[in-house]
Amino acid sequence: QVQLVESGGGLVQAGGSLRLSCVSSGRIFSSYAMSWFRQAPGKEREFVAAISRIGGRTSYVDSVKGRFTISRDNAKNTVYLQMNSLKPEDTAVYFCAAGRRGEATMISSEYDYWGQGTQVTVSS
Repeated sequence: QVQLVESGGGLVQAGGSLRLSCVSSGRIFSSYAMSWFRQAPGKEREFVAAISRIGGRTSYVDSVKGRFTISRDNAKNTVYLQMNSLKPEDTAVYFCAAGRRGEATMISSEYDYWGQGTQVTVSS
């Protein structure tokens, strides 16, 4: 069983930055693709970014390209989401997820384990 714990959320002004972290308890972290999704109030959960198990392939939703960067440190069982130039519309609960297939897919059903989420609030 894999447990995921997110941290790093908070309140930030528009234009600011945050770095989210997600630590996995699994011993085979490097075999999983990792991703970040987010859910704003009253909206469905949406894909944000993903990284393949080795880290050579990443994908992003168009709205965050050029502002967000996903990375991973397999030695620390941790995936990161560096968020720059934040906008009020980035406000949401951010979830990390792990997928056994190992591919950086945007499809939520391809991920097998989910964290509890961390709140990100961007004020205007």
